[in-house]
Amino acid sequence: MPTLILSPRQTPDSQALWRAAIEKSWEVHRLATWRVPDELRAVDEAVLYAEALFGPSLAGELGIELLDPAEDWLTRLPEAFRRRSVRHTTLAAAMGLREPAFVKPPNDKSFPAAVYAPGALPTGFDPEMSVLIAEPVHFVSEHRCFVLDGVIRAHSVYARDGDPTTEPASDAERADMLAFAQELLASPMDIPRACVLDCGPIRDRGWAAVELNAAWGAGIYGCDPGAVLDVVRGASRAVPKAR
Repeated sequence: MPTLILSPRQTPDSQALWRAAIEKSWEVHRLATWRVPDELRAVDEAVLYAEALFGPSLAGELGIELLDPAEDWLTRLPEAFRRRSVRHTTLAAAMGLREPAFVKPPNDKSFPAAVYAPGALPTGFDPEMSVLIAEPVHFVSEHRCFVLDGVIRAHSVYARDGDPTTEPASDAERADMLAFAQELLASPMDIPRACVLDCGPIRDRGWAAVELNAAWGAGIYGCDPGAVLDVVRGASRAVPKAR
């Protein structure tokens, strides 16, 4: 039986997954601190849902591996699925930009993903840390897809014109999103078996991938928690024990 392990931070998403796990008759434990107690290190199947900054260390204590997209995945995506220029480089290189650019850490939330003017990037981080630099574009809407083994298990619109939304996608939007996402997922790209694909239409350009995220810490927005939980389960993989 899987055991869902949640970080100490109480969020609506973790509470929704807690309830979904109970409905599936899973064991559920919320950590009291940022350390894994001894009794949880020997569970048969640990499934971790935690914040990006803490997930890897907690996974190490649990003896599991978390599936993450490659940091340069978006840069290697064919232009037909990307529809903008994107490059993978260092924070130091980004700080030398002379025009506004969209800058974000590839797989965590070390600093906010945003369009930064020259000289406006946050300081105090390792200048050699990886970042993605992208041409600023306008996404008309943004949709989150939880993917397991190439199949979209749950999806939800989460932003319109850059602002958060809880308004459901229209039937036409949903059909367009599914057509685009399924075509991308069928392409010969290296995609973790459990992940989150964000996509949406760029104004005057068409549908494009926003980014690929790890499932084990992604926000669920309006997605069905039970379906999300299946994908989160797939994102935790047991590490074989040394003999």
